[in-house]
Amino acid sequence: MRNTGLRHRPWICAIAIALASVAIAAHAAEPQAPGDPVEFQWGVQIPLRDGVKLAASLYKPREQKQPLPCVFTLTPYIAQSYHERGMYFAAHGYVFLTVDVRGRGNSEGEFTPLLQEAKDGHDVVEWLARQSYCEGKVTMWGGSYAGYDQWASAKEFPPHLATIVPVASPKPGVDYPMQHNMFYSYDTQWLTLVSGHTSQEGIFGDSAFWAAQFKRWFEAHAPFKQLDQYVGNPSPHFQTWVSHPAQDAYWDSFSPTPEQYAKLALPILSVCGQYDGDQPGALAFYDDHMRYGSAEAKAKHYLIIGPWDHAGTRTPKAEVGGLKFGPAALLDMNALHKSWYDWTMKAGSKPEFLKDKVAFYVTGEEAWRYAPTLAAVSARNDTWYLDSVASRANDVFAAGGLQRGKAEGKPDHYVHDPLDTSSAAWEQEDVPNALTDQRAAMMSSGKALFYHSPAFTADTDIAGFFKLAAWIALDQPDTDIMVGLYEVKADGSSVFLASDSLRARYRESLREAKLVKPGAIERYDFSRFSFVARRIAKGSRLRLMIAPMNSMYAEKNYNAGGVVAEESGKDARKVTVTLYHDAAHPSALTMPIAAASSVAAK
Repeated sequence: MRNTGLRHRPWICAIAIALASVAIAAHAAEPQAPGDPVEFQWGVQIPLRDGVKLAASLYKPREQKQPLPCVFTLTPYIAQSYHERGMYFAAHGYVFLTVDVRGRGNSEGEFTPLLQEAKDGHDVVEWLARQSYCEGKVTMWGGSYAGYDQWASAKEFPPHLATIVPVASPKPGVDYPMQHNMFYSYDTQWLTLVSGHTSQEGIFGDSAFWAAQFKRWFEAHAPFKQLDQYVGNPSPHFQTWVSHPAQDAYWDSFSPTPEQYAKLALPILSVCGQYDGDQPGALAFYDDHMRYGSAEAKAKHYLIIGPWDHAGTRTPKAEVGGLKFGPAALLDMNALHKSWYDWTMKAGSKPEFLKDKVAFYVTGEEAWRYAPTLAAVSARNDTWYLDSVASRANDVFAAGGLQRGKAEGKPDHYVHDPLDTSSAAWEQEDVPNALTDQRAAMMSSGKALFYHSPAFTADTDIAGFFKLAAWIALDQPDTDIMVGLYEVKADGSSVFLASDSLRARYRESLREAKLVKPGAIERYDFSRFSFVARRIAKGSRLRLMIAPMNSMYAEKNYNAGGVVAEESGKDARKVTVTLYHDAAHPSALTMPIAAASSVAAK
């Protein structure tokens, strides 16, 4: 899907870190081998089982004397976007094809986002395996959409698919086109990018244009399902998506079933970024395979989590959102892919970087660590209890506290008016330092809850997933709640750590809505935080922010309990969100403490 850059609210996870789409920035030119090592052929036609033909560009080593393993990427972003990758891999001993998906670029057929790729991917694999230049082993390359379609193709079990390397893969229904059953305004922007056959790059990349469209919809208090009309591109795909507001059989159909995970036997290298909005999808695929896969298959699945945004998962950068990283963060992803392909398809040696099954980068320490499983990146969990003095927790400068002992304080609360559109005034701008910008916290004072820990007395390494158990009562049947975590340094600067969100009607299950009984005190478990690995500096404090979801980049919940996508300003209800933290209702934040690396540093 595509990276438009970070905005003011990095804690709105896949909204703030633009979603599910391959960014042109990720196609940055790579150094080419000297001379003329590549033979190129444009307009290759690949027939599918239903007679539709996909268009591809073919890159082969010019001096190829025998069949070789083949690599292809299946993209809705026009095949020429990956010319540099094709040149690289063909110059390094592989046949590479960039393939336009059905209905895009020069390919025939009608484009149905994501859902079409499973069978089409299978057919491309098997067609390639029959070509004279292919020795029968086929793999795939790509991130975001082209990461997803690797999982989709694998679940069809093409016999000649030797391995996959899904990078920054969204998982439909998990993090795109919605996360935690909340849709993004960005969906209409992405659907415009992939409308028609040709590139809509200029329209898609005009962030000021999209901010203006979303602001106009937001301030009109119009139903979310009308957003495609507001932006000038009515879309049946958008309407289909919003007609499935919860995880259900429709979303399940995009991804492998438990039985298919159990049958998967090929080697897999999964890659995602700590600051990528598609991290939840990539890790959901990984977790499902770890849950349902055979022991033999799981032993062949490796995971890398780097300090990257969406585009950085293919071309790492030294800085993201104002946060700078050490040189170890700048992995040569082309070389890593080649090394993996050599190992799995040419009997080469195992990639040196993969020292254990999970590799994760700890910012602040600026070093990679390793673990045998994703769960093993955390050594333990420390608990911090929420508290306040005289219910004062609504101001970032006069906040409640996070303490190690259980609290006895009176409840805190905030009032959210869904007709409040003041956030649009500052959400329109792109903010280069979004991970260190504090505007969201400052502008939310009086409209949210804040809790700070004492200063840490020593450097403290965290890695894994935060969790928050919050005892909450509402006076309306529904609302959307966001939770953000930050490191506040001794000098007052801030670094975003992780976020989670929850629509109250789905507090018990993402598959079944259950409206809230007003006044009932219930435990809300925020258990889907994004992954974080960071060294919290001595003298820093944790900041926990609990706030309403009220953004022009998100579906608006008017708190009335109806069909959210159909509600408008006329349905709006103010909601009071009351958070309890007493002996009977111990609201608590769980912080993951990092384990030592399973591989000693050299």
